[in-house]
Amino acid sequence: MSFFSKKLGIDLGTANTLVFVPGKGIVLNEPSVVAVSEIDNKVLAIGIEAKEMVGRTPDSIIAYRPMKDGVIADYRITEAMLRYFIRKALGKWNLFKPDVMVSVPAGVTSTERRAVVEAAIRAGARNAYVVKEPILAAIGAGIPIQEPHGHMIVDIGGGTTDVAVISLGGIVSSTSVKCAGDKIDAAIADYIKKTFNLAIGDKTAEFVKMKIGAAIPLDEEITATIKGRDFVQGLPRQAQVSTNEIVKAIDKELKQMIKAIKDVLADTPPELAADIIDQGITMTGGTSQLRGFPELVFRKTGVKARLAEDSLYCVVKGTGVALNHLDVYKKAIISKR
Repeated sequence: MSFFSKKLGIDLGTANTLVFVPGKGIVLNEPSVVAVSEIDNKVLAIGIEAKEMVGRTPDSIIAYRPMKDGVIADYRITEAMLRYFIRKALGKWNLFKPDVMVSVPAGVTSTERRAVVEAAIRAGARNAYVVKEPILAAIGAGIPIQEPHGHMIVDIGGGTTDVAVISLGGIVSSTSVKCAGDKIDAAIADYIKKTFNLAIGDKTAEFVKMKIGAAIPLDEEITATIKGRDFVQGLPRQAQVSTNEIVKAIDKELKQMIKAIKDVLADTPPELAADIIDQGITMTGGTSQLRGFPELVFRKTGVKARLAEDSLYCVVKGTGVALNHLDVYKKAIISKR
């Protein structure tokens, strides 16, 4: 029977969920959002359709993000979301239950990890494996993690920043902080509220971050027009904001992420620390695409940092590789706790 079993890798992220099918590549990339009608608690839309509704729904419809800080906050809705993504990835005529591998942040508890396995099984998986994100990110970034060399990986997504030093296929030291893309968006919205008396939604904050945000001040600033609601008059209004204002606005969040990196470096055995100086730090995840982030890491730690190729897809690509070589990576899979 195993010949027919499909394999799926799922990067269940706070902001986006990606699904990878070995041999096909990434078949799905949708926001981790579910729209639920409040009256009868029915799931109305999932993924892209639901994201369109965020901040724009009538009271009777709520757009949820069931993953909070990289872990399952709402079990029932996560299960519905997983079922939808698995079905969509396999096509509706598929009779065989797939083997599913799901990524989880490095800092999850065993209970949280079990919740992910159970949700995947109930959503239609035959077997469910759970692997920690930094390991998958490293595999996806093409780092030879089986070798006895230290590699440092910093995976910054929407909900969590995962920092880990990997050697011989396992995590030597790691930390996971719940400060990443979402917190940056919130800080931007907060800054715009305080500075311009303007209320903006999550989507606008994210747009500002992507369009003009940076981790270090730029000589040639970029500006953007933000539109929102005036707090005083209650009327729609627009304002101009530029890069270096945003850099200042998100300073606290950046410091927290840099601190996570420094903490892990401080925890690393000297031999591996020497390797990291040679190899540098590899950055993956959507938020590490913030302008000048690798440069900021270099300035604050003295260690060279580089953005991995296709940094947004490293984790999900890693699931694809690990699924094809389950025996090689068995140490890393469902790490014993």
